[in-house]
Amino acid sequence: MKTELQRLQIKGTVLQSGDAGYDNARKVWNGMIDRKPALIAQCTNADDISECVKFARRHNMNVSVRGGGHNVAGNAVCDGGLMIDLSKMKEIKVDAATKTATAEPGVILREFDAATIQHGLATTGGTVSDTGLAGLTLGGGLGWLMGKYGVTADNLLGADMVLADGEKVTVDEKNHPDLYWAIRGGGGNFGIVSKFKYQLHSFGPNVVAGMILYPMEQAKAVMQFYREYARSMPDELMAYSGFIVSPDGMPVTFVLPAWLGDLKDADKHLAPLRAFGTPIADMITEMPYTALQSILDAAAPAGIRRYWKSGYFTELTDELLDIVLKHVATRPSPLSPVLFFHMRGVAARTPTEATAFGNRRDQWDSDIISQWLDPADDEKNITWTRNFWKEIEPLTDGVYVNHLGSDDDPRVANAYGSNFERLKAIKKKYDPDNFFRMNNNIKPA
Repeated sequence: MKTELQRLQIKGTVLQSGDAGYDNARKVWNGMIDRKPALIAQCTNADDISECVKFARRHNMNVSVRGGGHNVAGNAVCDGGLMIDLSKMKEIKVDAATKTATAEPGVILREFDAATIQHGLATTGGTVSDTGLAGLTLGGGLGWLMGKYGVTADNLLGADMVLADGEKVTVDEKNHPDLYWAIRGGGGNFGIVSKFKYQLHSFGPNVVAGMILYPMEQAKAVMQFYREYARSMPDELMAYSGFIVSPDGMPVTFVLPAWLGDLKDADKHLAPLRAFGTPIADMITEMPYTALQSILDAAAPAGIRRYWKSGYFTELTDELLDIVLKHVATRPSPLSPVLFFHMRGVAARTPTEATAFGNRRDQWDSDIISQWLDPADDEKNITWTRNFWKEIEPLTDGVYVNHLGSDDDPRVANAYGSNFERLKAIKKKYDPDNFFRMNNNIKPA
């Protein structure tokens, strides 16, 4: 079968079990994912992707698609099927005159940011720099610049795609407009993108940002202040908050604001937060935008074991804070953060029906990110997360599709709200037999 796939004039490398590079190619960000594809095709262009799709259809093979491999559910890797690996497709082209960029699906966030910021340009990306740009965009794309410029998908001008029958198409406002709407938030359900085109914005190169750490005795008061402060600021200010354990083993509450506007205005808007409470440390400083984009990297290292639960909260009520603090106090692993990222500004004001990305409003994306090292600790970490989630889930309203885990299939509809029925109809049109199903799956209507 490997020889047959190679004979199709695929320019990329085809791997199977026992080949050098096979085991490394099937590794992804979540260390709990240990699946073994029958074949891994490391594509180099859209023609390779098209041939792989046609090959898989002829052989009735399950297909998974890997971009950056950062999804917690590990959907990039299938067992026994064909893994279409796009991680070698790294081309980025920036057109400073039109403030646009194209990027292939193997590009990760730090590569894209580095390419655009040297021209004084940026667009909304995620908040961990080794996130794959493809999965981020297709699922919507929450990031530091969403208050100013909307989510990543709001800045997608078009894409080149390979459909479920292997056909190569261009998708934008004029070509397949229904598909263009669907891929801006609908995930990998409708085809494989071989090239993305983005709107860029004049930006940078520096921002004012950094963590403020507080002892846990101040945690509830800090979070009560944060929920009001975050909503009172201009679109240029974004703020994370949550609970981590410091490198020296101290559980702390943090607020991580970023001022993304004119630097001379930063002090005025950050002063109320910096004056609150009695922090252990205030690390706010001027830094390059690319440093902000990687500021959370150390908290999310590749390859360790993970189990994740996530949802949106329209309010950080005292009831919610009490539940969160109770469970944070009993977390079994010091590597497990609980995070709240405020969604606001342009991202929240854009009409829900404008793109497939649903749940547009002022709200918090919340994540229980269980992380640990020893497989012997799987059960206690997963159990802690599920018990925590069981208490707070009734207070949630919707979820960010990119933060769904491996056992969250029943929640996919919650990510789309009123857009879900339209997505199911588009899925039926472009992928009626659900060929692309190793994803946060939208089944055809």
